[in-house]
Amino acid sequence: MNSQNSTQFIYIYEAPSANTTKNSLVNKLVKVLATLGLVSLLVSFGPSFWYFLNNPRVDQVTQRITETANAAESLQKANDYRPKYDSSLPLVPTIIIPSIGVNTEIHEASFESVEDALRDGVWRTPGSGTPGAGDKPMVLAAHRFGYLVWSNKFRRENSFFNLPKLREGDLVEIIWHKRKYVYAVYKESTSDRITDYSADLILYTCQALDSEIRVFRYARLLRI
Repeated sequence: MNSQNSTQFIYIYEAPSANTTKNSLVNKLVKVLATLGLVSLLVSFGPSFWYFLNNPRVDQVTQRITETANAAESLQKANDYRPKYDSSLPLVPTIIIPSIGVNTEIHEASFESVEDALRDGVWRTPGSGTPGAGDKPMVLAAHRFGYLVWSNKFRRENSFFNLPKLREGDLVEIIWHKRKYVYAVYKESTSDRITDYSADLILYTCQALDSEIRVFRYARLLRI
């Protein structure tokens, strides 16, 4: 009888060393932290990056803002109310919107230098009223997405990035010549122009970089 030689293979299991397990855990942790870091960057700089990619459109956005400002020059509004003088209030004109975190200076600029004002934050449109003046509503405009150099904190506090979140009944405070004027939002609107000429205060910004539509909030002065 012929005998056949058989070869036996023996597999030896070798448990991973402590160093191998440690390295695997470290690699997984690095991947998780990298993912979280990427998400954080997208959240923090997403709006600015989007604005940067669409930067050629910035002139169009500013043009839409100034077109609305031009229309606001014809608004007429009678109002002779003046709140109490308060020496503790800031001297510079200021807008505060508690519900969306805005707290910033109101800038004055001509149409020729509007971009400088919008770069700093909120702009009072030329020809619109001032609190206590009694002849026209005050019209304030700001960019929504802003510029690449803006931080998230700056954008929230100094622009109208969150203006779409402002709701009817929310309050807006205007500090003007050390007097605090308090307004209540009564109308939310999206349009390509001002549609309510009875407001005491009008806030607006562009809805999107490539849109003719603007976000408007109309408010009435509270006599308090």
